[in-house]
Amino acid sequence: MPEVQPLGEVTLATVWLLGVSMGLTACTVTCLPFLGTWALGRAGGRYEALAHTATFLAGRVLAYTVLASAAGLAGAGLAKALGGSLGNIAIGAASILAGIWLVVRPSVGVAQPGMAQVAPVRFRRQPASRRDGLPPLFLGAALSLTPCTPLASLLALAANAGSGYQGAAYGLAFGLGAALTPMLLLVPLAGHLGRELRAGRGWLIHWLTWGAAAVLVVLGLRRLLLAF
Repeated sequence: MPEVQPLGEVTLATVWLLGVSMGLTACTVTCLPFLGTWALGRAGGRYEALAHTATFLAGRVLAYTVLASAAGLAGAGLAKALGGSLGNIAIGAASILAGIWLVVRPSVGVAQPGMAQVAPVRFRRQPASRRDGLPPLFLGAALSLTPCTPLASLLALAANAGSGYQGAAYGLAFGLGAALTPMLLLVPLAGHLGRELRAGRGWLIHWLTWGAAAVLVVLGLRRLLLAF
């Protein structure tokens, strides 16, 4: 847990607990449909899903740190801007990107239509491309813009601090608290479920991938409609 640094009655421990309260409740409800669908469509197994969950959470921590730092410099105006359409536009775009990515770059081991599946001899698992972690990273950063009371409180505290450095400290503490979420268990389960569903069912592979991609695109379009 971050070191406690008092500022009036507000400490980094207080901000961390505020993040924990969101990570255990609203964060899971809001984010699981996006990242859970991604992990199910990838069907890469629990280990890849756990890695992508960590990347997703890293995107959130980074975004909270940057946002709170900006609020410390810019004041309360940033919170008002995020309360408008900016957050929904970012979330919608990231979700649609993830849906397209699922189709264009299927997970390792998913055969393309018309191609024979030949299993070469391997002595270790072939890792997925590191670039496949970009959609979870973008989703994490974008979903940190979701207007909610804990985020508004964080930005208000950072604005009152009047310092970019103190705002960044608040954002980092808040993000680390929000990273304590049941998604660390639920998303790997979704990835494992996807892998189990496609095992020995070649006909299901593309239905699973395209179905998950369609859900992500629909979720993204819904967010974009809310922005206008």
